[in-house]
Amino acid sequence: MATIIIDDCINCGACEDECPNGAISMGEEIFVIDPMLCTECVGHHDEQMCAAACPPEACVQDPERVESEETLFERAQKVHPDRSLTLTNDTSHFRAKQAS
Repeated sequence: MATIIIDDCINCGACEDECPNGAISMGEEIFVIDPMLCTECVGHHDEQMCAAACPPEACVQDPERVESEETLFERAQKVHPDRSLTLTNDTSHFRAKQAS
C-alpha cells in the first residue's frame, strides 16, 4: 500500500464510499486504509479513487511504502478472486501516466 490518510482528514467518508476493495474504514480519530486490501485501485480504475474523492486531499502517497503495479495487481486478484481484472490504461494509474 502506498496510500495513507493524513491528519488533514475531515471524516467525511467520501473515500470510504469510493474504495473498490473495502480497504478504508473509520479509525480511532480519522479514516484509515488497510494495507492488506489497498491496491491503489490498480485493476479497477486509472486513478486512486480515494484521493480523487477526498475534499481536503488527505489521501496521499506513503513514501515509506512504494509498491509496484505488479504487486498491487496481484493483491487485487487475491482480494477479488471472483472478478476478471485486467491491466490497461483504464485500470491502472501506472499505465495511464505512461500513456500521457
